[in-house]
Amino acid sequence: QVQLVESGGGLVQPGQSLTLSCAASQKIGGVFATAWFRQAPGKEREGVAGILMGRNPQKYYPPSVRGRFTISRDDAANTVYLQMNNLKVEDTAIYYCATGTRSMSIAGVLQSENYDTWGQGTQVAVSS
Repeated sequence: QVQLVESGGGLVQPGQSLTLSCAASQKIGGVFATAWFRQAPGKEREGVAGILMGRNPQKYYPPSVRGRFTISRDDAANTVYLQMNNLKVEDTAIYYCATGTRSMSIAGVLQSENYDTWGQGTQVAVSS
């Protein structure tokens, strides 16, 4: 069974940057989409970046992170990244990566029910 391992979390000050990595233990066949989600204490899990696989991958971000977060992938390394710039206190959460093998539209790329494999999460804390 494929495993996803996130890394790169940590404690930073507001305005700083972090890059998260999500490494798959093996090449994931049939992956339709990969996404990053986050969950803060007492809040529901929310999608923050998603990418549909393909020659011209489509990316989608919610308004809360658009322009600050960038998702990318390295197929040769079976790794997906989340570049986070200009971090804010409200970005504090546990960040998870996930892969989905079911077909979905770009509108569904940030819906957690569309994903079937999840990593264990990495903590991101933004504080002054």
